[in-house]
Amino acid sequence: MPKPAIQVRDLVKKYGDLSAVNCISFDVQRGQVFSFLGPNGAGKTTTVEMIETIRTPTSGHIDILGMELKKNRSSVLKRIGVLPQDFNSFDRLTVRETVKFFSGLFNGIRDVDELIKLVNLEDERDKLYMNLSGGLKQRVGIAVALVNDPEIVFLDEPTTGLDPRARHDVWDVIKGLKQRGKTVFLTTHYMEEAEVLSDYLAIISKGSIIAEGAPLELIDKHCNTIKMTIRGGPAEIENVVRERGLTLEDAANGDVTVQIEDNAQILDLLNLLKSRNLSYHSLDIRKATLEEVFLTLTGESLTGELAEEEPSTGELAEEEPSTDEQAGGMPLTGAPLTDNQATVEEPLTPGGDVQ
Repeated sequence: MPKPAIQVRDLVKKYGDLSAVNCISFDVQRGQVFSFLGPNGAGKTTTVEMIETIRTPTSGHIDILGMELKKNRSSVLKRIGVLPQDFNSFDRLTVRETVKFFSGLFNGIRDVDELIKLVNLEDERDKLYMNLSGGLKQRVGIAVALVNDPEIVFLDEPTTGLDPRARHDVWDVIKGLKQRGKTVFLTTHYMEEAEVLSDYLAIISKGSIIAEGAPLELIDKHCNTIKMTIRGGPAEIENVVRERGLTLEDAANGDVTVQIEDNAQILDLLNLLKSRNLSYHSLDIRKATLEEVFLTLTGESLTGELAEEEPSTGELAEEEPSTDEQAGGMPLTGAPLTDNQATVEEPLTPGGDVQ
């Protein structure tokens, strides 16, 4: 059996007395979409950047594609691709020129036109980057992350700020990557996105992984209830719910929401309403969502505005790439990376050494 694409064991990152990541372990299997979820400040970004070689762990072990990251950094970088959250490029390059530029810069081995087709940008290939919508720019970023034909693709919040249509277009691209055998490491604060795309996910809170598994498995384990909302009915429905000993979650404006444990309870309640001639306008039945699992486990919501995750400490400030290193709006720049080089002094390339 092949080794996992990513294997993390006892990973720790400290900033002085603060433990940002507290001895976590997890595996990412080859060819799967793996989502890494956590509220702001949970250690999510720190963990991902250690795997991507941007930050140096305090202790612990990371294997990428069967290689020990600490000893094989240059080899690993040639086999991964990264879409940073704030991807940007030259305004006055076309889509094709942008992908071609980065392909040449990072010794790309994929055909430029093939990459453009892969991310469904054939109709925009001659448009200037500055004239693209946010969703189209994100797809350009994914194409850039694939120029070296990586085996693992890291996508950091790839749909943040996009409208629903653009978000679904990016989802289609991610599904296409999986179909081509790529391993996708996804960080997202959209629970629906993680639920739809993920084969497996891990939730980190306060520096520790508190749950992991397939989305449906986590829902069944932590929030195995059904919510039934009876809309537009009389007030007597509330009394029937209480009479049956069911949990009344909400009742307002003629709508009654009830927690249900199994399908038998649904049929029992509906039959009782019918026998008492209590009519209603509509019925909404749904299982718990990944968002509810997250709220149950962490007590925090993952939706809303994203904030800077990292603690503001002197130790951390020394690790961030300087603004000079990313001048000119370039998303990914830097000198060639070699094993045992101080990772925090260089921004990450999308895959491989700069030529």
